[in-house]
Amino acid sequence: MEKVLLMYPPGPLFQRGEDRCQQNIDDGSAQAMRACNDLGYAAAVLLRKNYDVKLRDYQTEFCSEAEMFRELEEYQPDMVMISVTNTTIYEDIKISNRIKEKTNAVMVLKGAIFYDPEQAMLDLLDLSKVDYLIGGEVDFAIDLIADYEFHNKGNIEDVDNILYKDADGNLKRTPFHVWGQDLDGQPFPARQLMNNALYTRPDTDEPMATIQTSRGCPSNCIFCLSPEISGKKVRFRSPQNVLDEMTECYEKFGIRNFFFKADTFTINAQWVKELCTLIINSPLHNKISFTANSRVRPLAKETLVLMKEAGCFTIAFGFESGSDDTLTRVHKGATVAENIQACKWSKEAGLTVWGFFVIGFPWETKEHIMETKKLIFQMKPDFIEITLALPFYGTPLYNMCKEDNLLAQSVLGSDFFHSSMKGTKYLSMEELLKLRRNILLQYYLRPTYIFKKMGECITHPKIFLNYCKYGIKLVVNLFK
Repeated sequence: MEKVLLMYPPGPLFQRGEDRCQQNIDDGSAQAMRACNDLGYAAAVLLRKNYDVKLRDYQTEFCSEAEMFRELEEYQPDMVMISVTNTTIYEDIKISNRIKEKTNAVMVLKGAIFYDPEQAMLDLLDLSKVDYLIGGEVDFAIDLIADYEFHNKGNIEDVDNILYKDADGNLKRTPFHVWGQDLDGQPFPARQLMNNALYTRPDTDEPMATIQTSRGCPSNCIFCLSPEISGKKVRFRSPQNVLDEMTECYEKFGIRNFFFKADTFTINAQWVKELCTLIINSPLHNKISFTANSRVRPLAKETLVLMKEAGCFTIAFGFESGSDDTLTRVHKGATVAENIQACKWSKEAGLTVWGFFVIGFPWETKEHIMETKKLIFQMKPDFIEITLALPFYGTPLYNMCKEDNLLAQSVLGSDFFHSSMKGTKYLSMEELLKLRRNILLQYYLRPTYIFKKMGECITHPKIFLNYCKYGIKLVVNLFK
């Protein structure tokens, strides 16, 4: 039986399975690692075909490369798949090349950086020891690659969204931007292979499973990769299929907290209503909690109230900006007034609100960012994060930055806290970083905020300690 090792390699903490954001956890304010569902889905489809599979999240377990290579020596895999990020790509490839030298395993790299071969900057990467690149949904590709490699089944040219090497070692591409349609037909992530205790709620440290409820996003935000990676058509799982996965998590793994991963969970109010109604009428009701992402439009207050009844405790919005000018230019499809309304409705429904904001778009002046600051202090979300605009190749934002000569370096190796931009037309990167730091410090160090949070967790020492931990981390990060 062929052995396949699926891994997040040793290194800094990144949301490697989050192809859209690939968030830098170490430098963020209050983010916790999410479960390695991309590896879990890959493992599940391989197990379905009777491969021997090992899944390792070396980064989140803070393992060293020496520990990783000791395990490789013991396991002797025939294939290794590494989940890579835009920021860590160079180190990921170095590790991949060393693994190839030591094991001669079939090497597969999977990640958003390969979502479009024409934009992937392959000429900048040493791919001499890499056999396959997966630029689409891993659970619709990895088992087919294994079948071809080990059993000569099928034609590799028929596996969508990959790059492979021909007999002369040249990279060839198959059709890209092809997405699987039958999501209910896919097995649930192989959580029996995960260390589920690694992935927790930031406040309580209880295990939290990530459940992908849909794939695809119809929005046109100029900075976002989602439509390129997952398609513009939203592909929903059935509400019953989602509930079945929740039930498995609860009964088999004792997991009671869930992050519903979707580019925009609330885009279809009827679908959300059906799922929430199923949860309310199931044995899980009042036993589980969940959080989800949402756009501010479309959104109904009734949807938020029903989500709360079903167990939702937190909702996260990409508010992005407090400037209607910026919201229009980034094609957000929402207004500042709608941001305010969504936050107000969520609080009235009893939900904790996470607000995400982006500063540093090419046209932005200090006045734009002060408008964002004003909105933050007006809405008063429970938690906020402010990131820097990051121009991924293939996005309209990248083309704007290139045209305006605002690119300081390649986007490879950059992230939302260390952008590849020089700044905006009117603000340097140093000025942007200072503005970000000042807003975050002024917001989180308000006495009213501190006392409010202390009051919320006074009877929960664990939550209080976690708030303190994230607060210290925030201050340290802002003064690096």
